[in-house]
Amino acid sequence: MSDLESYRKQAKLLVRWRREGNYSLGGRVRTLARFADLTDREVLAMAFPLALAQEIVAVEAGHPTWADLKRSLSSAPAAARRPAAPPALNAAAPVLFVRDVTAAAGFYRDQLGFQVDFLHGLPAFYGSVSRGDARLHLKFIHEPVFAPGRVEAEGLIMAFISIGNLRALYAEYQARGVAFAQPPTRQAWGGTDFHVVDPDGNRIAFVE
Repeated sequence: MSDLESYRKQAKLLVRWRREGNYSLGGRVRTLARFADLTDREVLAMAFPLALAQEIVAVEAGHPTWADLKRSLSSAPAAARRPAAPPALNAAAPVLFVRDVTAAAGFYRDQLGFQVDFLHGLPAFYGSVSRGDARLHLKFIHEPVFAPGRVEAEGLIMAFISIGNLRALYAEYQARGVAFAQPPTRQAWGGTDFHVVDPDGNRIAFVE
C-alpha cells in the first residue's frame, strides 16, 4: 500500500467514525485550532465531509493542507522495503471500569502516586495512569459491571502489580492515608500482597 493510499484510508476511517458516532473522533478534530474548544458531542453533531477528514490527517502528518501532503509524498524518494519483524508481545494494561475517568485518574495520582498519562475525550471517557512499568487503563461505563457485593464476596482482583519492596510501598500508602482492603499477607503460593480498592470498587493487588 502506498503512503498516500494509507492516508486516504485514515481519512475515510474518520468519516466512518462520524457516521458511527464514535467519540474518539473528538480528539482528532481538536487538532485543528478552529475546533479546539468543541466537546465530543459537538464534534459528532457538526457536518463532517471527507475534505475535513483529509485536512485533519494532513495536519497530523505535519502538513497544513491535504494538497501539501500529496505534493510532499510525490516528491519523496521511494522507501526501501524492509522485511517484517516477527511479532513480539510487550506490556499488558488491565482496563478498569469507572464511573468518572477524570476522578478515577485523580485518585490514582493523589492517593497511589501514579502519573496521568492521558485522558481521552471531552469529557474524558478513557484514560491511562502509570507508575514505573505498571500501567492501568480507565474506561467510563454507565452501570457497574458486577452486582453489588460480588467483588467482595468472590475476592475479585482487577489487576496484579508486581513490586520489589512491598513494605516500603505499604508505608508510603499508610502515610498518604490510603484505605487498605487487605494488609500485607503472606500467601500459600509464596508471595506477599496487600490490596487497595479504588472509589469504583476495583481491587488492585500489589504483590512481592
